[in-house]
Amino acid sequence: MTAAEDPRAARTREKLRRALLAECAERPLAEVGVAALVRRAGVGRATFYVHYADLEALAVDACADVVREAVEALHAWRGRPDPVHAPPALPEFFASLAPHAGLYRALLSPGGGGPLGRVLHRDLRAYSLRERELAGAADAPLVASAVAATFAGVLADWLHGLLDGDARDIADQVWQLLVALHASR
Repeated sequence: MTAAEDPRAARTREKLRRALLAECAERPLAEVGVAALVRRAGVGRATFYVHYADLEALAVDACADVVREAVEALHAWRGRPDPVHAPPALPEFFASLAPHAGLYRALLSPGGGGPLGRVLHRDLRAYSLRERELAGAADAPLVASAVAATFAGVLADWLHGLLDGDARDIADQVWQLLVALHASR
């Protein structure tokens, strides 16, 4: 059994993720220390480093669910998409970011970069590419890259306050951009 499959290791990583989210609810990621984190998680410092290289690696892992949720929200429709209004899962996704927005901002720089931005771009591009190739769409790699970059950039800029609008507004706006990209050749 590998460390990734070991239920004890999975429980320890979950404790560390929960502890990090709790710490980041009280202070910015930059002010979180490993000592306070492991104390809150109830694990040893050495145990932390068995599982994660540093706090950023833990933070990206703790936020990985947001990447999966984003990918699912963008693909939560069937049939012909409404070109104006996002499917309900997308504004729900944007609204769900509020409790940990500070942490997401720390990991997702304006324009969609940063460690969480790289994961979001990679996963969204892969999903979009797979879907476009299955549909036989033209320029699948180009459009998949554009979709991933557009979504990651808009999400990051909205979280950083560079774009106005509530969750519904930003969901509809990014949806319109993505529909236009998918319609392009």
